[in-house]
Amino acid sequence: MSLLDFLRRKRAGDRFELSLGPGEGETLPVQDTRAAIDELSQVVRNNPEAVEIYLALGSLYRSQGEIERAIQIRNNLIVRQGLDPTFTARAWFELGRDFRRGGFLDRAAHAFEQARALMGDKPAILLEQAQLAAEGSEFERAAELYSRLNRPLAQAHYLVRRAQELAQGGNAAQAGSLLRKAVRVYPGSVEAWTESLGRAYAEGSSGQVKDVLREALVKVDREMRFVLLEGLVDTAAGVRRAPGNEAPLSNRDLVGAVIPMLEDQDPDVLLFFYGARLLLHCGQHLEARSWLEKTLVLRPDFWLARLEVFRLTKDEQSFTPFFKEQLEFFMDKARRLRRFVCRTCGLKRDSVFYLCPRCRSWHSIAFRYDFSQ
Repeated sequence: MSLLDFLRRKRAGDRFELSLGPGEGETLPVQDTRAAIDELSQVVRNNPEAVEIYLALGSLYRSQGEIERAIQIRNNLIVRQGLDPTFTARAWFELGRDFRRGGFLDRAAHAFEQARALMGDKPAILLEQAQLAAEGSEFERAAELYSRLNRPLAQAHYLVRRAQELAQGGNAAQAGSLLRKAVRVYPGSVEAWTESLGRAYAEGSSGQVKDVLREALVKVDREMRFVLLEGLVDTAAGVRRAPGNEAPLSNRDLVGAVIPMLEDQDPDVLLFFYGARLLLHCGQHLEARSWLEKTLVLRPDFWLARLEVFRLTKDEQSFTPFFKEQLEFFMDKARRLRRFVCRTCGLKRDSVFYLCPRCRSWHSIAFRYDFSQ
């Protein structure tokens, strides 16, 4: 059945349900979008009362990037006299999505508010508003909207984002309050635990680092625990030092707080590897080599662990200066390979992500153990 036949057979009294599918959210059964647009355009000219077809045509225009034509269709419906309020609400909703696709965020926000006023707190509308708030860096509003949608993971994420803003602005107390709220909302929030670890380190409190890490290793999903240590190692390396901080935790105290905690865990490839990275940062090369070797016992194909072992032992080998120079060059290139991958879509990144930029999956990050991933 063609799209046109499908739409024509729908009863005149049918109502739209607001929903979001993959990508743009369109689930129209078309094989050739451009041909469908041309066919629908002809039908609309012949039958201007075919509201459902009109809305579908606007969505097709949007999917093709013809935002102005999509907006025109929505506006024509909104001003139509006597139109069923359900269709008016759907037109406002789709108009908001048109504006968002075109980058007109203020207009998109207004359109979604109009749809919400007509239809109430429909999940599809709330989700669009939440995503729009996040795009506009309105993190507390995004968190509140995700709370209404009963999505605690996303709610906690944007509470953490707001806490980071507050901390950067010098409001440490309020930032800490939001981090604690994020953990209450979603105990497995690796974002909140990672930020808390960084704060404890920057404040020079080994006891707090130990307490936060102990609880985080229990609460965070096993597949995500490496993110905690990635953040802590970055902080120790000065990548995320708190503004104005002059007394971070000493290397000795940091090792004393973290390494025994990792030793108490069940054998885990990434915990061993990040323990080695922390020891390397703190200048304890012999201990780091031992942890790397334990890593390779569990996973012999872990290329980055092998690279670090080789780096630690290369000075024991007899190489010509030219060979050493070339070796350093290739080792440096290898370290810059993208270490992280999305378990859902396979996107590769060189920095931690909590929401996949491509498929929009939450907490789908994984570590690339070998080059084939």
